[in-house]
Amino acid sequence: PYEAEPFAELLAALGDWDITHLIHPEGGEADAANAIADADGLLFYDMAGYTFADGEVTMRPPSEVFRAAIAARFESGKGAVAMHHAIAGWTLWPEWHAWLGGQFHYQPGEHGSDSGYRHDVAYVARIVADHPVTRGLPQNFPVTDELYLCPIDERALIPLVRAEGFAFMADNFYSAAQAVAGAMFSNVGWEHPAGSNCIAWESRTCPAPLVYLQCGDGPATYANPHVRQMLRQALDYTSGGTA
Repeated sequence: PYEAEPFAELLAALGDWDITHLIHPEGGEADAANAIADADGLLFYDMAGYTFADGEVTMRPPSEVFRAAIAARFESGKGAVAMHHAIAGWTLWPEWHAWLGGQFHYQPGEHGSDSGYRHDVAYVARIVADHPVTRGLPQNFPVTDELYLCPIDERALIPLVRAEGFAFMADNFYSAAQAVAGAMFSNVGWEHPAGSNCIAWESRTCPAPLVYLQCGDGPATYANPHVRQMLRQALDYTSGGTA
């Protein structure tokens, strides 16, 4: 869930784009596949492939036509931006997360523990790379937003921004699996390795520019001028505007 009106205001502030907004599942994966092929810029702010009900979660992979559309776009050199909870989407599509460089898990499994979340964390975003996505931003700026504790493979990415002033350790986060089961804001008995504080990066493994920005939980972040600038520049970069 997200607040649609403030999010629409964010999109409207990103530049002179003609926006097509497809919502899972109403948008339909076939319709999304067509849009993926045609769009100049592509922003993922979805968390698709899940059904949450009665304290449980079921998962499914995307359709073959959807997977093929994403792969064809990337193979053509056209990129994308993934934002916030998009790192959790399509948990049963390994190639997506290999491209993305990280994955948020709602359940434990062969990969290890379920992931962690923490809302409304006040931290300092520190720019760590001179890159088209970060150019013109102050070296440090304040953000209040949700953070994730989840597997991030820094070998597979170019770090752009790190979150300073908050430790990415299990004691500071809540268990996603416990939240699904009905125990929100609980980490009783939950274990998770310490994680990366990288919150924005470009993939090294995707054949096209693919940028992930963890910022984006709600209206306070949507309105942050530095987050808006970073997102605007990420869309320009991945669509070829500043590549």
